[in-house]
Amino acid sequence: MNDRFTLAVTGQSLIKQDMRPLSDPAFLQVQSLLQGMDLAFTNFEGTIMGKHGGWPLKGSFFGASDAAVLDTLRFMGFQGLSLSNNHAFDLGPSGVLSTLEEVEKRGFLHAGLGRDLTDVSKASTATIGGRRVAIVAMDGGPGPDFMYAANAEQNRPARPGVNRLGLSQVIEVDPSAFAQLEAIRNKVGYTAIDLANDSQPDDAPRLVPRHELAISRAVFKCSEKFGRGVKINEADLQRNLSAITTAAAYGSLVIAYLHHHHWASNWHEVPDWVSGVARQCIDAGAAMFVSHGAPVLQPIDIYRGRPIFYSLGNFIFHVRSENSTWTAPEVWESVIGQCSFGANNELVEITLHPIIIGGAEALYSKVLEQRLAPHLATGKSAERILHRLSEHSARLGVEISITGDIGTLRV
Repeated sequence: MNDRFTLAVTGQSLIKQDMRPLSDPAFLQVQSLLQGMDLAFTNFEGTIMGKHGGWPLKGSFFGASDAAVLDTLRFMGFQGLSLSNNHAFDLGPSGVLSTLEEVEKRGFLHAGLGRDLTDVSKASTATIGGRRVAIVAMDGGPGPDFMYAANAEQNRPARPGVNRLGLSQVIEVDPSAFAQLEAIRNKVGYTAIDLANDSQPDDAPRLVPRHELAISRAVFKCSEKFGRGVKINEADLQRNLSAITTAAAYGSLVIAYLHHHHWASNWHEVPDWVSGVARQCIDAGAAMFVSHGAPVLQPIDIYRGRPIFYSLGNFIFHVRSENSTWTAPEVWESVIGQCSFGANNELVEITLHPIIIGGAEALYSKVLEQRLAPHLATGKSAERILHRLSEHSARLGVEISITGDIGTLRV
């Protein structure tokens, strides 16, 4: 085993166009950086339209791409992919099969999609750069139940799909509001049969504790305050933690990955439940935890000497930016985290390279063609991105030093 292993992690890659013809020097610098790593990892935020076909299962936020986008990612230097996200099932099981086929054809180390639950529950492993590496990739939704992989049962075939970490949104209300909700439910005649109908297509009817109330797919909890959180499916969590432990027991450097859209109202805040999952993954043996979902760069944490990237925001983001949701500059800014690991998979340091999708000149553009590719940020742009990340991470006790256009985090 080599004494030093370099692993780069980036924001999510929602890619719909072949970027190989692009020749902007700042984009070529990004490519050169990734190509110099032992392993570069991203989340492929989409599904492939391939020989298995498929049908759109979403409306405007639909993400199917030609297989050429995988050639782009490979050309840029990526060798590892998470495939677990809210766009992975946009063409249904057919799209899952096409995505798996095209990803495997190109030799990516990948996780998060599978042909059934047994398949998707295993860590994916490979030897890269002389190091045994494994990925366990989960998706927390929210998404329809039928997008998640399932095993065959009697008179019921297996379903290709996504690796699930079941999360249920819980809305906290005070006792007065809870009593009003309970009265409304009783007046409209909500019954156990209604709960079963709400659980379609394949969830078991939910058993709701006395201090909770289920109406449609919403769960209300009686509390001393108003707020919201999530309830984690313990069976899903333990299944994924077991995959991490098994891979780590064989000496693998394990990347634990989670995609979810259960973010806080302030995108820069990290919900408590996410940090809980991240720490349990590391306790189970993961060398690092990486997450996407909130479309901005969130703090970096260090737990037991291992890095937690709560959200790396976007790296490639091929969406129409006329939508006001995506006009905030933070949506188009992130970092490449270059992590150096020692011989025993212990973290040595992280070097942070700030990027802007399309470069500083296109930061406020609404033209997609000007925002196709990530550029290395320099000068005041790099300083702004790194200082914001440093300030947020400092609240978690993590110190990032900044020299020129580079940030450094040493353990």
